[in-house]
Amino acid sequence: MTSTVEIDQAKLEAFTDQVFGDLSASYGAVMASLGVRLGLYEALAGAGPLTPDELAERTDCAERYVREWLGSQVAGGYLDYHPDAGTYEMSPEQAAVLVDRTSPALMAPAFHVVASLWHGEDRAIEAFRTGAGVPWGDHHERLFCGVAAFFRAGYSASLVSEWLPALDGVVERLEAGAAVADVGCGHGHSTVLMAEAFPNSRFVGLDVHPGSIAAAREVAEEAGVADRVTFEVATAEGYEAPPSGFDLICFFDALHDMGDPVAAARHAARTLADRGTVMLVEPNAADSVEGNIGPIGRLYYGASTMLCTAHAISEGGEALGAQAGEARLAEVFAEAGFGPLRRAAETPFNLILEARP
Repeated sequence: MTSTVEIDQAKLEAFTDQVFGDLSASYGAVMASLGVRLGLYEALAGAGPLTPDELAERTDCAERYVREWLGSQVAGGYLDYHPDAGTYEMSPEQAAVLVDRTSPALMAPAFHVVASLWHGEDRAIEAFRTGAGVPWGDHHERLFCGVAAFFRAGYSASLVSEWLPALDGVVERLEAGAAVADVGCGHGHSTVLMAEAFPNSRFVGLDVHPGSIAAAREVAEEAGVADRVTFEVATAEGYEAPPSGFDLICFFDALHDMGDPVAAARHAARTLADRGTVMLVEPNAADSVEGNIGPIGRLYYGASTMLCTAHAISEGGEALGAQAGEARLAEVFAEAGFGPLRRAAETPFNLILEARP
């Protein structure tokens, strides 16, 4: 294809550099995924400087592959290199992002999500051509564990210590003994975190994906809270409330995945107890495309294209999309009979909103 349009050479070079950086990062993501799955990162964390031979022995891997992989990690800034000794080392900061499961900065599980997106590319092409949806459960299994582990880090850091206290009177009700629903609970980490913190309350986690519910039950058993937490396969419009209603209903990064978010919000209003609260956690998105320019917006738009919007369409909905923005979320809840949303807290990734009928 030829063009008579004049090319600005500086802009061409800048954009070429940008795309090459993305291509390099794509290759790097595969290397990072190998580091997670082979235990290479875990073996490096806190170990001090290691030679390729030492790392290969610790991980039961072939040294020649390990040596080449280490080169990729140094080139990408994921590890430090000591040329004089020929050793490789993981800094505490790198370990916090790549290994430490208690760190709020942990991001390594997200590489499982990236792998699942590539695996689902053919389905996405068909969906683009036909307008059909792609249910959550149709994706590769690496999606489910990757999403669960990635969000668990943020929830562990903030849910109990910051987000719940930011809601009006909710902690007091939880301490006294409340009924709580976690709608779209996935693997149940958010549900279990709350159950561990508030032993007088009872919790139910709800999700349409049977595999996630099975995993959530295992999470509750391992945490020792299965006597106070139940998990059920149910839609956001089909779960039942206790006789006095739920004191707290939570949507953790889930409402925008639902085919009919207004119906989900209406059902929440019907099943709330007197003076009950809805806690809505959604991506921290602006209300316009131009307001979402940047790495976080790019990530969320990509995930929304492949996952969130695709699942919502599979349920027959128009799809909010992960970048719906606070104004659109307020419209949804207003249509469902709620009062104004209140922004209770926020992080670079999430808005924490409070709603009451």
